[in-house]
Amino acid sequence: MAKNGSKSKNTAKPKSGGAAQTQAKILAQALPYMQRYGGTTVVVKYGGHAMGDEALAESFAKDIVLLKQAGVNPVVVHGGGPQIGRLLDELNIKSRFEDGLRVTDKETLDVVEMVLSGAINKSIVGAINAQGGQAVGISGKDANLMIARKTERRVTDPVSNIEKIIDLGYVGEPETVNTHIVDVIQKSDLIPVVAPIGASTEGETLNINADTFAGALAAALKAKRLLMLTDVDGVLDAKDKLIEQMAGTEARALIANGVVSGGMIPKVETCIDAVESGVEGVVIINGKVPHAVLLELFTEHGAGTLIGWPSGAPKPPQRL
Repeated sequence: MAKNGSKSKNTAKPKSGGAAQTQAKILAQALPYMQRYGGTTVVVKYGGHAMGDEALAESFAKDIVLLKQAGVNPVVVHGGGPQIGRLLDELNIKSRFEDGLRVTDKETLDVVEMVLSGAINKSIVGAINAQGGQAVGISGKDANLMIARKTERRVTDPVSNIEKIIDLGYVGEPETVNTHIVDVIQKSDLIPVVAPIGASTEGETLNINADTFAGALAAALKAKRLLMLTDVDGVLDAKDKLIEQMAGTEARALIANGVVSGGMIPKVETCIDAVESGVEGVVIINGKVPHAVLLELFTEHGAGTLIGWPSGAPKPPQRL
């Protein structure tokens, strides 16, 4: 007590540069970005090695919960190729290939659906809920979210020059997206976690590439952002330097001249298609970087390659 009987006040000034002040500064810097994305939908395609790392999975779950708390509507679409491959090996189910393309028969499809809609989906839901979120797991079959058609690949014999059609089995590509179930979940303040399984108009279950599924869903939801979490930092130029942002026409040119090649081609094509279908911007980022989602959305410099501003427009000083 002070001499006059009143309680003494702590007049000590906080130390400059302390951890608390650093955290406060970071939050203040993130505020404009939180305001930019508040009330918007962000679709996150989650896959790659990050799914198999417990620490990264926890980091990802925290990012998704924080997005929801910041007023963003996150929608998670996940893959699961490595996990499916391991279970097929354990069950001694051999994959059949036609001209280098995997054929998904009924036995393989049963495993695919069990892994995607079951083990992986519920694991991600559990991780998000453990961090204080309220996630719910669904697949593209629920409420006819994703109506798909069977995928057929056309290949030309290099000797005879005769074209033939390869039936890949129970593999599909998006045809119609009915977003009603996702809209209802979001309005209920829940976080949808979606497995990339769809159904044909005849009711057949079809396995859909997770990138393609996420792109189609993001376009139907008119998402502000589609984040493609993968195992690389983004798209690299001819000198292996990260391209921070580019228009769709520039991305197509990189595919045409061979700078973008291999497995990156379908990812970049998905990005271009999503932007041309109404998604404001698509970002390819490295999911192995802790809190990659927050780095991309809530910091000035982002974390990967952004595809999405109009061709010919001046490059913006910061992320769109």
